[in-house]
Amino acid sequence: MRRNEMKRKLEVGEPVYGLFCTTPSPVHVEMVGHAGYDFVILDTEHTLVNPETLEHMIRAAEAVSLTPLVRVPEADPGAILRSLDAGAQGVVVPHVRRREDLEAALHAARYFPEGMRSLNGGRVPGFFGEVSPQEYVKRANEETMVIPMIEDREGVEGIDEILSIPGISGVLEGAADLSQSLGIPWETRHPEVREAVMKVKEAANRHGVPFFALPRVPEDLGAWRKAGVHAFVLGEERSLAFRALHNHLRAHQTHLPNKEGAR
Repeated sequence: MRRNEMKRKLEVGEPVYGLFCTTPSPVHVEMVGHAGYDFVILDTEHTLVNPETLEHMIRAAEAVSLTPLVRVPEADPGAILRSLDAGAQGVVVPHVRRREDLEAALHAARYFPEGMRSLNGGRVPGFFGEVSPQEYVKRANEETMVIPMIEDREGVEGIDEILSIPGISGVLEGAADLSQSLGIPWETRHPEVREAVMKVKEAANRHGVPFFALPRVPEDLGAWRKAGVHAFVLGEERSLAFRALHNHLRAHQTHLPNKEGAR
């Protein structure tokens, strides 16, 4: 298994920056890496990605030294297994509401004695035989990241119990779904939502778990850094591409003459 550079940076307190990738395209992943990000979260919860394409997206991440994580569908141990066998260096588990949700994910993601991930050969488990199965099991348990996503009222209420489980690589806030769970959909900057997110962050501090923030505006990044946060998910490539295309068009349209022929 490849060395997880993102995990190393987090261990020494270096900042890491990532994006969600929702378009099933290896080219988009490659661009994220060349742009200088540290990690990418390949989304299979809200998007339709076939297994072959997901594996190629992971290969693209490897080619540009980008740590590939996969956000799996909720409560799907099979998706965790297949994502890791394809080469993902970690999984993001959505809607972790209680301790049992995370325990099930860790059980699926880690080999004995930390879990019971199904043994297999092939591309990643053993690199087609280049690495002994015993060595791969050891290295995979050391490098594989499991990151719960807290995006429900129940998850916030039980956050200390959830984060007390050994083997967690970080915790990611999900203010969007959290706002809906609190009865105020899409009001991600509402005081009640921000208070809930801060509860998750404070619990992460108590348990020594890296907190992953989702800054909604650039100003949020500075505030999170002052609060001691080192891991950031800066949106998704689909929204960034749309805004870039929109701004590109508007920038050119401003140079067109008006109806009277004047600029």
